Amino acid sequence: QVQLVESGGGVVQPGGSLRLSCLASGFDFSKSAMVWYRQSAGKAREQVATITSTSSAANVANAVKGRFTVFRDNAKNTVYLQMDNLKPEDSADYWCYATLVTSRGQGTQVTVSS
Repeated sequence: QVQLVESGGGVVQPGGSLRLSCLASGFDFSKSAMVWYRQSAGKAREQVATITSTSSAANVANAVKGRFTVFRDNAKNTVYLQMDNLKPEDSADYWCYATLVTSRGQGTQVTVSS
């Protein structure tokens, strides 16, 4: 069955970095565009980053531009979100979403706090 498993979240100080991973299985990952979302308590879901199936296009939201990078390794069935210069407002639950199979992972928590 389709599975998306995120990892890499945690607690980090402002200015720190984290790399989130999303390992996919149960479908042809190389044919799916992938999306990273986040949501914090009391706030609406926010689309953070998107990447096409072949990595021909990768985009991040304006709020994280210059700090976050999305990339993927189709040989490893994994999409990544590199997060640098983290800010407290980046604290949220982050999850990946596979457009081909309209499925998401369970999410990983990111907390940015001193």
